[in-house]
Amino acid sequence: MATVMTDEAENANGDANSPLEAARREKMAQLIALGHDPWGGRFDNRCLIGDIRARLDEIVFLTEAGQAIAMPDFDAAPEDFNFRQWKADQGPGKMVGPQVRAAGRIVLHRNKGKLRFVDIRDYTGDIQLMVGQKQVGSDWSVVEQIDLGDIIGVDGMLGRSNTGEVSIFAERIHFLTKSLATPPDKHAGLQDVEQRQRQRHLDLTYTDGVLPRFLNRTKIVRSIRETLNAEGFIEVEGPTLHNIAGGAAARPFQTHHNALDINLTLRIALELHLKRLMVGGVERVYELGRVYRNEGIDQQHNPEFTMLEVYQAFGDYQSMMDLTEKCVAGAIAAIGAPVSPEQQPAGNQSSSRLPPEAYRLVWGDTEIDFTPPFERRTYDDLFREHAGVDPNDQVAIAKLAASLGKEIADRHPDVIKNDVFEEKVEGALVGPIFVTDYPSSICPLTKRKRENPAIAERFELFVHGMEVANAYTELNDPDLQEELFKTQLAGLDEDESMAKMDMDFVGALRYGMPPAGGLGIGIDRLVMLLTNTQSIRDVILFPLLRPEGK
Repeated sequence: MATVMTDEAENANGDANSPLEAARREKMAQLIALGHDPWGGRFDNRCLIGDIRARLDEIVFLTEAGQAIAMPDFDAAPEDFNFRQWKADQGPGKMVGPQVRAAGRIVLHRNKGKLRFVDIRDYTGDIQLMVGQKQVGSDWSVVEQIDLGDIIGVDGMLGRSNTGEVSIFAERIHFLTKSLATPPDKHAGLQDVEQRQRQRHLDLTYTDGVLPRFLNRTKIVRSIRETLNAEGFIEVEGPTLHNIAGGAAARPFQTHHNALDINLTLRIALELHLKRLMVGGVERVYELGRVYRNEGIDQQHNPEFTMLEVYQAFGDYQSMMDLTEKCVAGAIAAIGAPVSPEQQPAGNQSSSRLPPEAYRLVWGDTEIDFTPPFERRTYDDLFREHAGVDPNDQVAIAKLAASLGKEIADRHPDVIKNDVFEEKVEGALVGPIFVTDYPSSICPLTKRKRENPAIAERFELFVHGMEVANAYTELNDPDLQEELFKTQLAGLDEDESMAKMDMDFVGALRYGMPPAGGLGIGIDRLVMLLTNTQSIRDVILFPLLRPEGK
């Protein structure tokens, strides 16, 4: 349901004929008449607001006798603390702070006659400007033309207002960009979820918590790269246009290359090309990239999403569990409370050196404890526990599947069993938990257990019912791989099957791929879990949306 919007919100959508925009254009004309470029220019040596706030301990009260008195601890001060009185109690003197230069978007503007209180924001935070007519001199004519949403620069002294508010006492004002559209109402904000996703530029600026969430996403991705690089993995970039939609079970997007006159698909996985690189001697390799699946959209699925795939020669799925825990622990450290360098996981340091509280993250109305090592349970044990039937009793499983409304006619028993697993087990997994040892028939790219070929050396990581990671001991037998590519399990649609013949890949395997472990992590889902976000669309900057009006 669309939100009823105010005139200001309507103007935020780009109504060029709005009287509000006309007023802003008039101010722009005034700026030009005063000799100022309303679109600004180079502004060197500005400091980020977060860095400016880090200099609070440089603010002192300087007495006439030259004594520098440290500011009181405002965080520990009682509610009735009076900063103005505190300054008076110190005797004659003045507050002195460092000279700073900042720039940001105006998000709050209060007019007190010859004094303006202006809050500006950059991607590291907000800060108040105290702008006095006497203090800024000729720049006051610029101040009179500013609006909410404009971008300005300021030179001044860092200090505190009489109420103790951290402030820059402006001495110069620089106009950098005029906002012709009026921002959303400061109280209502952007209420409509779809509007926020369509106008992410406004969402990032005016919805609390959105910009920090996406900055945390960047920190998570960076930390994963740092963890893998420290472990000796090499990052590569594979092709996004494929001849065969291989490496996963998914419906691809189709396209056509005119010059070669061939049909192609956007990649649905990164796997097969990375394995070719292992054949070529790149023993530890990974890619962080977009993949595309022409499937449904819901809280956990978007047609394009970010996937990490990692392959380690001479490892197995147990190695990938250890690596997964390191990646998650590193990501938590990157976005959580600061930890000392000796606690930060790097290289082959133990992630358990993080403080215990760092692993406990809020998720909705509950908490997730990511303390490694994660729980490890077999597929069959969990099936028995949550489905309530013997995982080897095909008749009982088929009966249960039928009672759940699942199709059972002409379907492979393991396909039926996995349908029940998805229905009865996955949603019950709180986690983080590694589900291990899947039926080999549904894992055509996975090495079988030597003692039981019916079981594949595979795990999936689940957290609160959501699959976050998938890993194998990789199959490197080219003859068996060719056979499995030809095997279409009964009851599986073609798009749900991984039985897609890629003879070029099989040919590469014939030259010898070392035994290896492989891992895939859904980055968007991991970000959801680590930032307490319930929808995948809220961790993707520009999710796919239906065109407006359709």
